[in-house]
Amino acid sequence: MNLFQSELWILVSFAAAGFQTVRFLLQKVLSTALLTPTGATFARFVYSAPIIVVAMAGYVKVSGAQVAFPSVDFWAYSVMGGLAQVLATICVVTLFKTRNFAVGITFKKTEVILSVAVGLILLGEGVSLAAFGAIALGLVGVLLLSKPPDVAGWGLGQMWNKGVALGLSAGALFAVSAVSYRGASLEIAVADPIVRAGVTLGAVTTMQMIGMGMWLWWQDRAQISAVWRVRRVAVWIGLLSLGGSFCWFLAFTLQTAAYVKAVGQVELVLSLLVSILFFSERVSWRELTGIAVLCASIVLLILVT
Repeated sequence: MNLFQSELWILVSFAAAGFQTVRFLLQKVLSTALLTPTGATFARFVYSAPIIVVAMAGYVKVSGAQVAFPSVDFWAYSVMGGLAQVLATICVVTLFKTRNFAVGITFKKTEVILSVAVGLILLGEGVSLAAFGAIALGLVGVLLLSKPPDVAGWGLGQMWNKGVALGLSAGALFAVSAVSYRGASLEIAVADPIVRAGVTLGAVTTMQMIGMGMWLWWQDRAQISAVWRVRRVAVWIGLLSLGGSFCWFLAFTLQTAAYVKAVGQVELVLSLLVSILFFSERVSWRELTGIAVLCASIVLLILVT
């Protein structure tokens, strides 16, 4: 990896966080007014998969890259990552109905901590003892965020609620998808990281689009036409998803998933601004403290790994 690529993953991770924050903003609007969580999730794939496939086909032809048919391991990682991402996104969109925007995104960002464990299991990318201390600090932040503002007491019943379950589930599933996508991109024997990221993204989003389309046709056919009716907004979800996903995939190709997601914590700051400026939501001091502690744990994780 040359010097440019060693620094590029940081900038690309920042860009991915920006794209993703705006996409979740639009998905919240659609999911609360026009689409179900599943429909809002389907919208991001149906309006992005065709674009990335056509764009990468053109890029591969122009660049002259020789891309062999991916291995079985590539497809295994892609399927596992794609399914985990779909389920995680549904959890996040559902979470928007139970907690405010900033706290919902913060719960989702437990993926940074969980991706360390998932990376060790799937790819053998471990962490030091000091990193476990940073992880423990992050768990304190999660506990601070787990008690709803309108519930008195700190009993187990108050701390374990639907919002916590959805947030932690989303974090675990996003961790699996991130590590799986890195594993898939590493299976493509091409030096150009753009080709590796683009081919992986094209394969995954196409499978997600087809899979979710079949599911909705069977279970909730009306949502397919609803996604088309809101196309003027949904197409932007697709484009933002495309930009964000490509940046994530490119960063995963250049660096381990835990580091990429750690830098992506800038999304916490962006989501807080969105929560205040766009949705006029109030964030309590306890929630701000939880966000600060969780962010501190991520910074420490970067420093010790």
